[in-house]
Amino acid sequence: MTAKADFSDEEWELLCEGPATAGVVALTACAGGSLGESWPLERPYAEARKEHGESELLDALVAEPPAVRPSESPEEVERRALGRLSEAVRLLEQKATRGEVHGYKRFTLDVAANVAEAHREEIASVTPAERAAIEKIAASLHPA
Repeated sequence: MTAKADFSDEEWELLCEGPATAGVVALTACAGGSLGESWPLERPYAEARKEHGESELLDALVAEPPAVRPSESPEEVERRALGRLSEAVRLLEQKATRGEVHGYKRFTLDVAANVAEAHREEIASVTPAERAAIEKIAASLHPA
């Protein structure tokens, strides 16, 4: 099992940033989404805390509050987030087990989907822009 102690402070920050930033990318993908609505980020973290013990790595990750940078534009958030997510996955592939890497990817996508679904539009629960953002997030979680 991989633990927080297996990572430098900088590496741990990178890992912690990923899921929350993915949620912000989904939130801001559709006009009208704002960081004032960031409460949906908390729900998947709370749900993951209930599954405590499944993964030491994920337990440590969700114990930290979601970190977001509200001063960035949606374009800046997306550009930085997608690159950092790929970097985080590459780091995990070097240091973590396959199951832990899969758990990180699944949790990151769960956060993005939860945020997109919470930001309901009249037409659909997840807009095409939010769906496209989630697809970009998924692609960044599988770096070449």
